[in-house]
Amino acid sequence: MQRRDFLGRALLGGAAASTLGWRLSPALAATGLQPPNFRTTPFRLGVASGYPEEDGMILWTRLVPEPIVQPAIDVTDDIELVFEIARDTEFKRVVQRGFTRAEAIFAHSVHHRVRGLAPGQEYFYRFIAKDFISPVGRTWTSSRSGPPQSTLRIGVASCQHYEQGYYHAWQHMVQTGVDLILHLGDYIYEGNTQRPVRSHDQGECITLADYRRRYSWYRADPLLMAAHAACPWLVTHDDHEVDNDYAGLQAERADEQARFELRRAAAYQAYFEHMPLPREALLSGGALQLYRSHSLGALVSIHLLDERQYRSPQTCPKPPRLGGSRVFVDECPQWYASDRSMLGPAQERWFAASLEESKARWNLIAQGVVLTLVDEDPGPRRQHWNDSWAGYPAARQRLIETVASSGASNPLFLGGDIHAFIAADQRIDVNDSKSPIVMSELVTTSITSGPPPQKVIDAYNREDAPSVYFADGRHRGYLRLTLKREQLDAELIGFESVRDESRAFARTLAEFKLEANQPGLLER
Repeated sequence: MQRRDFLGRALLGGAAASTLGWRLSPALAATGLQPPNFRTTPFRLGVASGYPEEDGMILWTRLVPEPIVQPAIDVTDDIELVFEIARDTEFKRVVQRGFTRAEAIFAHSVHHRVRGLAPGQEYFYRFIAKDFISPVGRTWTSSRSGPPQSTLRIGVASCQHYEQGYYHAWQHMVQTGVDLILHLGDYIYEGNTQRPVRSHDQGECITLADYRRRYSWYRADPLLMAAHAACPWLVTHDDHEVDNDYAGLQAERADEQARFELRRAAAYQAYFEHMPLPREALLSGGALQLYRSHSLGALVSIHLLDERQYRSPQTCPKPPRLGGSRVFVDECPQWYASDRSMLGPAQERWFAASLEESKARWNLIAQGVVLTLVDEDPGPRRQHWNDSWAGYPAARQRLIETVASSGASNPLFLGGDIHAFIAADQRIDVNDSKSPIVMSELVTTSITSGPPPQKVIDAYNREDAPSVYFADGRHRGYLRLTLKREQLDAELIGFESVRDESRAFARTLAEFKLEANQPGLLER
């Protein structure tokens, strides 16, 4: 691929398609539906792909000509459109062309599952809606050995409040090249910020229309749009896609509880509508099926966890909050209760089975919050944040023991949420520096969202946290992984400032590596 040519002409392109002509497919003609009729391009939110397999992937777009002014089109019928997949950006070597449907019930979004492609190949795709062509996206199929390239480059991202900064990280990923993006949650924020760098619509999201409008603001950002088009994505969520610090069907505050189940269902639907998820990810009854294992040949298996939808409520919160609080453990009798879960019993069983069945060289465990445990109080008492894995100690121990007993090769835990970089090893006994290392954890900082309290970062950097090698909350950025068969390299990339468009200067804050079959992080 000629990257400069692709980025310049394809990613943010889009053109009239009148020269291609239009005909009704037999399926469309049989339903009596009308072909699309737009005055301006309906592809304002771009295109995306996700979940690559040996013979295909999921292709996404959403038809909406004016996403900010009118975040949904006033058409009650499904709309049929053309998709094309080619081996080149000019679409001179089209390998698959067909019809797909933008479903009205899902805001005219498309989640088209492609089948029948050759394994281990790079492809380009686009959609056509009568007189308009979408931007072009780049994607690929995996092979038995892994992705089409011998080295897999993964961008890991989290926490991208639109109002708190510019998307330098997405620009950097596209310009330097990544093959896959893992987004670990807080894709949108349901509220506003007090000191916005740039503003989107006002008010907290409650209804389906609210969430759709908020996603439209985010997805219309040209840098984020380019990142979606540049390579396939895998996604899971955290809390701000719905409500800060929610847990299962419990809202953040008691006064929000009466309507929370409907609110969560609306938020989940809007999330599905705007992500390149398989169609089966949206379940009946307003639930999402996000936890799944996705193998890319023999190189890597990515185990996506859902640590928000099935978790037990946070224990010992500080009223009027029901959610996240800093808790002194000696004041909380329920802290160590064995029946409290972060993943829920069904997902815990699935996770154990997925690890045991994995034959991949590397096993990435991707989810939204921090696993590394440190005491946040410098005195004799123990204090923890009850919304992270620290607040679920029995579940945390079960997870580590599950990984230890699974036999899965080279596990690595990935997290976000804290708006800081953390690099640490995870041991069977967290309080014993001689206890065996089960796996390591790399936590990515936020794309834009503001830093945590310095007191928290200081706790990770104290001498009584010997398994922590690095912690930094001053920088916004992302985590870049490079996987080869014998080694995994990690770069923690931060930016000078995301509050200034002109200061998109990136630097590598720290570098680590994992050698195959050798547990524990090593500095590069």
